[in-house]
Amino acid sequence: MGPLIVLVGPTAVGKTTLAINLALYFGAQIISADSMQIYQGMDIGTAKPSVQERRGVPHHLIDLVPPDQPFTVVDYQEHYNQVRSRLAEEGVLPLLTGGTGLYIRAVTQGFIFPETPPDPELRAALKQEAETYGREAVYRRLQALDPVAARKIHPHDLKRTLRALEVTLSTGRPFSAQQQAACQGLPPNIVYIGLRRERTELYDRINRRVDQMINAGLVAEVASLLAQGYGPDLQAMQGLGYKELIPVVQGKTSLTEAVDLLKKRTRHYAKRQETWFRREPVEKWFLLRAGEDEKFYQKILAFLEGRINSMSNRVK
Repeated sequence: MGPLIVLVGPTAVGKTTLAINLALYFGAQIISADSMQIYQGMDIGTAKPSVQERRGVPHHLIDLVPPDQPFTVVDYQEHYNQVRSRLAEEGVLPLLTGGTGLYIRAVTQGFIFPETPPDPELRAALKQEAETYGREAVYRRLQALDPVAARKIHPHDLKRTLRALEVTLSTGRPFSAQQQAACQGLPPNIVYIGLRRERTELYDRINRRVDQMINAGLVAEVASLLAQGYGPDLQAMQGLGYKELIPVVQGKTSLTEAVDLLKKRTRHYAKRQETWFRREPVEKWFLLRAGEDEKFYQKILAFLEGRINSMSNRVK
């Protein structure tokens, strides 16, 4: 299969704009790796590329399912493989970008995940345990049962902690033992680059993005989803921007309080993303700076052109 460009980085670092510019230059198409952008009708809070941007550059794996439909990393792998195969047949360069590190790891390193079916009763019991004793308690339980899996999961990532516990307890085998890597490291046809910014600059961009989302109508988007019957307990409605504003729509908190909380949680999320991607096989990091977009675009473009040309020469 031909080359694949992978572009990663924390939320608000500037992936969308750069990916579109690179896709226009290379004649590439973008494959989204965002676990929230898969949901239909959730546009503002997930920072989806605009309709105009998607007209200029085809985007894939956006708007796949309604908010109440379960969607797993295995589902993502299947959709990704279909798109990647089709683009390869058409001779189109794919550009994979997004902030969901697990999705990217699954399709670039070939991870095979346990196909254990959900156990609703066990999951409910574990969730109740977390609510009663705290997420730290269930994380410590995972550390005791499967320390390998625990080391790969952030202590505050309750969703993944509960899933690992559910699989471990329902099968009697550690979650980590049921994961396999189809390949060690990255295949040679992948160019994996990452974007960073200084912490203060990134946090300022996050705060401004949240304000822009509010001005663009995020409260109305959340209200519309609730009015359509998508309940607050849905996995999709637990995403950043939605769980903070649901109480606003319900009249339980003020918009000012919700916005402050959303900014804080988004900053924390960006920090967790940075931690995740530092452990990934990123080939080269680019430290972006405000006001120097064109300079860094040219540096990134030159690096990618060199790598893609070297791949083509090896094939010849």
